[in-house]
Amino acid sequence: MTNAHKSDLLLVCVTLLAAISWMFSKEAVLLMPPLLFMAVRFIMAGAILAFAARRSLANLTPTQIRRGMSVGLVFGIAMSFWIMGLHHGTHVGEGAFLTSLGVVIVPIMAKLFFRESQPLSTWLAIPVAVSGLALLSLKNGFRPEAGQLFFVAAAAIFALFFLMNTHAANHRQIVRRDGTQVELAKVPPLPLCTLTLLTVGAVTLIESLWLEPWQPTLESLSWPLAWWVIASATVGTAGRFLLQTYAQSLSTHSHGVVILVLEPVWVALFAAGWFQETMAPTQLAGCSLIFAALLINRWSTLSKAIRGWLRKIA
Repeated sequence: MTNAHKSDLLLVCVTLLAAISWMFSKEAVLLMPPLLFMAVRFIMAGAILAFAARRSLANLTPTQIRRGMSVGLVFGIAMSFWIMGLHHGTHVGEGAFLTSLGVVIVPIMAKLFFRESQPLSTWLAIPVAVSGLALLSLKNGFRPEAGQLFFVAAAAIFALFFLMNTHAANHRQIVRRDGTQVELAKVPPLPLCTLTLLTVGAVTLIESLWLEPWQPTLESLSWPLAWWVIASATVGTAGRFLLQTYAQSLSTHSHGVVILVLEPVWVALFAAGWFQETMAPTQLAGCSLIFAALLINRWSTLSKAIRGWLRKIA
């Protein structure tokens, strides 16, 4: 098996871990405040990665540390909206498709804020995604649920996080106000991931201290709750991100990102089996349109991957 094939297979495993993590998180927020859960989950995951990245963390410059923490700050805000969507939402599978809208929003933000040109497929995907979003919101006349609004807000902020994370992981040249150019050194993947997760933990911890009562949770600690938190931190966060980083290091091809659109599909299937969730026809149609938008948005990459695969088997 080639490294490229290994990478693709591992990325499929990443989508499965991500989907399972949705189930862990939903179980956990039924037993404890959502922001407190995120704080404990990400601090634990960040501590695990910090041990693995201790040497590379020590070699970071102050600028690299600031870049990593700024990525984590945005990611922390996005995750706060996401976990509130999961807490208030009535359909986990629906929430996964709404959150995946971030993939479609990324090119829009790249165009607006960073003046990056975008292929035609991006602009074709937008009306399809909006149509899917509308169908999901028409269940009671146009009255979106609180959970849906949180998920859509999270998707928009996730899009900004994806862009900032990409920029932090690569060398960049910026122009100061006086016209001089400065090159920013990239932050290596493992310490970048570590800083990001720890910052998310700090952000959600501050939010939880301000907004949530801890006493009921501390008085009703149980093994099931501990299991969901530990599983989310190790399998759904540290394990998932480490596996994804390793998978991406095995191949220089970018078509692997297409595989990640499988995540909402797995979440919907797991939610149907785990929580016995069912969707109305309009909800199914809305999720289908959002998934179609993801494929349209990644069509150029997907078509190249298909052509490459056909050449190999010919």
